Amino acid sequence: MSTEITEVGETMRTAKSGATGADAPVGAPGTVEGPADAVEAVLAAVREGKAGRLPGLLAALGPAERRACVPTLKELRGENRTTWTQEARNRMVALLVAGAGCHTGAAGAASWIGAQDFIGHSWARHPALADVVEAQPVEWQIEVVGRLAAKRGPVFNTDLLALIARVVRRTGCAVPVSDTFAVEWLRSGAGAENCPRGPVTTLRERLRTDTFTKALLPRVFELDDVSYPLDPGYAARTGDTWPAAIAGLPEAGVFERAELIDLCLGRLVRGGRLADQRAFLAVLEALAPTEQEYAARVRDLLAMLDGLSPVAGHAQQVLTGLDEAGLIEPEVVVEASAVVLFRAEKKLVRAQLGWLEQSAKRSPERSGPVALAAADAFGHPDSTVQERALNLVARRLKTAGEAVLPELRVAAEALNPVHHARAGELFGVTVGGSGEDDTAWDELLPPVPEPVPLGEPLATPAEVAEELAVLLADARPGVAVFERVLDGLVRHAHRDRPALVAALEPVLRANPWQNGGRWEDCGPADALYLAAVVAGQVDPHRIGPVFRMKGRHPLRSEHNTVWGNVLAARIAEAAERVGTDPVPLLLATPTDATGALAAAALVERLAAHEAGGVTAGPADLNAALLRVAPTADPAVLAAADRLTSPAGRWAAAWLRAGGPSAQPSERVLFAPEPKSPGVRAWDRWWEGVKRLAVSQAGSSGGPAGPAGERLGPEFRALLAATGPSVERACEQNEWYAGPTVHWAAMLPHHREELAARWLDRFADAADQDRRGGSAMLVVLAEAGGPAGLALHLALAYCLGARFPEDRVAAVDALLVLAARGDLDGALLGRELGELVTLGTVKPNRLAHALATAADTGAYATVWSVLAPVLPALLGGEAPRGTADLLVVATDAARRSGARGPIPEVTATAARPGAARLLKEARALRDVLGTA
Repeated sequence: MSTEITEVGETMRTAKSGATGADAPVGAPGTVEGPADAVEAVLAAVREGKAGRLPGLLAALGPAERRACVPTLKELRGENRTTWTQEARNRMVALLVAGAGCHTGAAGAASWIGAQDFIGHSWARHPALADVVEAQPVEWQIEVVGRLAAKRGPVFNTDLLALIARVVRRTGCAVPVSDTFAVEWLRSGAGAENCPRGPVTTLRERLRTDTFTKALLPRVFELDDVSYPLDPGYAARTGDTWPAAIAGLPEAGVFERAELIDLCLGRLVRGGRLADQRAFLAVLEALAPTEQEYAARVRDLLAMLDGLSPVAGHAQQVLTGLDEAGLIEPEVVVEASAVVLFRAEKKLVRAQLGWLEQSAKRSPERSGPVALAAADAFGHPDSTVQERALNLVARRLKTAGEAVLPELRVAAEALNPVHHARAGELFGVTVGGSGEDDTAWDELLPPVPEPVPLGEPLATPAEVAEELAVLLADARPGVAVFERVLDGLVRHAHRDRPALVAALEPVLRANPWQNGGRWEDCGPADALYLAAVVAGQVDPHRIGPVFRMKGRHPLRSEHNTVWGNVLAARIAEAAERVGTDPVPLLLATPTDATGALAAAALVERLAAHEAGGVTAGPADLNAALLRVAPTADPAVLAAADRLTSPAGRWAAAWLRAGGPSAQPSERVLFAPEPKSPGVRAWDRWWEGVKRLAVSQAGSSGGPAGPAGERLGPEFRALLAATGPSVERACEQNEWYAGPTVHWAAMLPHHREELAARWLDRFADAADQDRRGGSAMLVVLAEAGGPAGLALHLALAYCLGARFPEDRVAAVDALLVLAARGDLDGALLGRELGELVTLGTVKPNRLAHALATAADTGAYATVWSVLAPVLPALLGGEAPRGTADLLVVATDAARRSGARGPIPEVTATAARPGAARLLKEARALRDVLGTA
């Protein structure tokens, strides 16, 4: 490229001197003898990859000749976009420059310059592109950069920023203020890389001197996903951060201070992602508004109290300071309390109650409004918050007078029953109706989920093509769409292959099968391979050179998991039979979306195979046997016994035996010793993890066929022995390809085995703070088979997950298991106790999850889990957060009518002191009663 850049100077000197056409020296760059020669000279320079010659050559062309070049340029672009030789790259640079000069319309030029093909490799920085753009009319330049700045797409070519900025500064046109341009200006540090301006090196200096700042900085406050560059930790070592630089703009006279404060407050009131809100809060803190500036914006601060927790906390702190300084009206305190006391964050609620207390102490005449405002916290879900509010009201009641009693009595009905007696004494009325214990609660559980039928087979080739397009467009397709497509391709290839090929043509044209090396697990999208075989685009009996060299099939690679190997076996077998021995249908297509296959349906399909003289494919039959539902229906078993083919007799024996026997799980402690000290910790992070895990001995693969048939190796691997090691998952590639519904659909009646294999994933949600670890837990809860130690241990991990959405998923699984009668509360409680003792599950997270379950009305279920947990927590030094669990336990025990003392609870309650743990233990002891 350096040679090309050198050529630009010579070319442009020739062009600017006017030496073109007949006036130019023969053989000089840019020399042409006529319009046709000029066009050919441009195209020749493009083919040779000589971008540096193009500005001079293009200067010799008129509008018509330039437009005449465009079709050929498009052809060359198509030929070179997927070729990565150096020659092809040089041609792509030349194509970028030539296309910019040959599109006489601004819209076409902008589309060409901003195309995804030209992103990367700094091609847009080539000086020839800037020279070509500068040679165009000013109006054309302005419209082009405006369109480029507004261009949306998956990736923005940041190299275009320099081009856009250069045109804007040279022409004096309005600065583009589109989201795309503003974001890139922000990420580039106000042009630190793309628009260098001499000695201006720090962000503060660039913002003060950049003519774009005035137009683009206000737009930054309207953008989303801008937290990274705005984060005060970005370049914090030098202090050259966006918050600090923005705070210095008023002093430089670029912005008024009030304008920046209003922009910050406006953005914080509008809301957004937590990371963004933290970043804009940092900008506000860098501006450090005075009390007087904040006092003039009280309404904004009150609105911020309803925002995310950090924003609300800042607003609350500022308002508290303004109240202490006497800069706000008393009504503001009450109005703020009406917002904050209904929030879930206990820290904010406690701070608000403290603000109310201090306000009443400074001005005793506020005691009445303060007491009524504090009563809003009587309905808070946390019993300790209710107690704190009740204490505040009790201290202010005498000063407030009897006028507040009617409203306080009404509010007291929202208190937890443990506070009813004291509230009754304070307010002179019976709180809680008749005064009887609130134990008349029926257990409320969700209805047992019913499996969703898979639906009828796809009836026409057009339907198959349509479903295939849906499958390929969905990043996470469901079991139903994949299985229906696989079955549809096989069925219609057997019925009318030419019609199916015609229907698939547009789908395959848009999604061609890439017969190259693969770097991921075989998945549902690989149904495309079968479609390509059906269409004759791929010969399944001949593998490409890449796979021949490595001795592998295109669907099977070292990156496959055991689950991917099963999918690969099914798809490859179907593809190999399409041309030589097509089958009318697949045996393994499930009858519902869980992957389960009704026994009657399997027997019926095998009978159809026998009637048509079709031999069942080994992979198809293996997959069907692992999916078939156990049955005791004598009619189905009798029909199976009438089957005569080897596949039919094996299926009959399988149904009689009930399939593979359930594998019992054994709990073990996984606590490996660290290996070599020279190994980086993050390369083998699991060596420092202490976990409860399970091991299973493995299964032989179910009953054998009449001739000794056994499941194939891919299918036996699904039931192989399971060890308690995270390293095992890494060795099988499962760490990088997490479990999916398609994996669960391979063993729809063996959820205990699945839970054992995936236990490390579930554990990650608790001890590695991995998001999404509980995603498959509800699927397992709704699956078939015994629910043993592995499934309950997986549930225990996820009930203590780091992220709330994972805990909610665990609660859903808990309720589904309880509704189906599969939950062993004692087993789950014991495992939770062990995990809390190990420190894997934090009591406050567990309390949140079980409180969510209790709120649905499942009080007896929650108590059945908590009762065996409490002895483990209270038997020694109680971990932090145990009091939160005691609150949930007290409520669940009271509402479910649980009675009978727990020695550890009684002993804790008898200890002297006023700590919260002791108070909650006494409340639970009183509910449970004595022996």
